[in-house]
Amino acid sequence: MSKYAYPAIFTPEEDGGYSITFPDLEGCYTCGTDLRDGLEMAEDALALVLYGYEKEERTIPEPSSASAFALQEGEFVNYIACDTMHYRKRYHSKAVKKTLSIPSWLNEEALAMGLNFSQILQDALMKKLHIR
Repeated sequence: MSKYAYPAIFTPEEDGGYSITFPDLEGCYTCGTDLRDGLEMAEDALALVLYGYEKEERTIPEPSSASAFALQEGEFVNYIACDTMHYRKRYHSKAVKKTLSIPSWLNEEALAMGLNFSQILQDALMKKLHIR
């Protein structure tokens, strides 16, 4: 699964910004200079933390209900959505070299047509893994 939504607690700061915490996820917090920035930062923080959970094969907790939290004056809860696959594509696109074997006749035919082996392999893997 790569799409998630978790409740975040937004706490207003004196300077007009917000501190943002995700009570369901260990170490998931951020801040924003205003509400718009806070929403963007919250999505990024959530994707980063959940990507870490996925990579480490940690159990990802179920999100709590927004009503489960006792809020202080001025605080509010907002669900934040993220897509860890989108995050991976955006921040982890470094190319890695792979060695593979194909029959020589197939190699000759593909070279004659000027085909890009790397692109074809990427396209085939994305299709096989049902990734857009």
